[in-house]
Order: sequence, then structure tokens, then C-alpha cells
Amino acid sequence: MAKAGIRRVLARNVRRLREARGLSQGALAADAGIYQELVSRIENGAANPELDTMGKIAAALGVHPRELLDE
Repeated sequence: MAKAGIRRVLARNVRRLREARGLSQGALAADAGIYQELVSRIENGAANPELDTMGKIAAALGVHPRELLDE
């Protein structure tokens, strides 16, 4: 899987999981302790988040980090 492919998968999963929980980007960002702009950039495939950030997002969504990269 190419870098762009991984980013698309991450973007799709973060958005899907966030929306399934009824969270806004701002609410997810607050729960994860990150900036809302970063959530937006991740969901648009424009950001390359660090593993620690992905862990924070996964925890805020109540999922294992691997679920963020499941195809």
C-alpha cells in the first residue's frame, strides 16, 4: 500500500468512526487532546500523524489503533 493509500484508509476510518459516535471534529480533538485542524487534515488525507497521535485518536474513539488502518 502506498503512502497516499494509507492516508486514505486512515482518513476514511477516522471519519467513519467519529461520525458513528456522533462526534464533531472539535469534540474528537478535545477528547484526544489534539487540535481540531489536525483532525480535519487527517480526515482529508493531508496529514501524516505520528503514532502517538493515532493512539490518542483511537483511545478517544474507543477502538484499538489497528482499527484506524483496517481496510
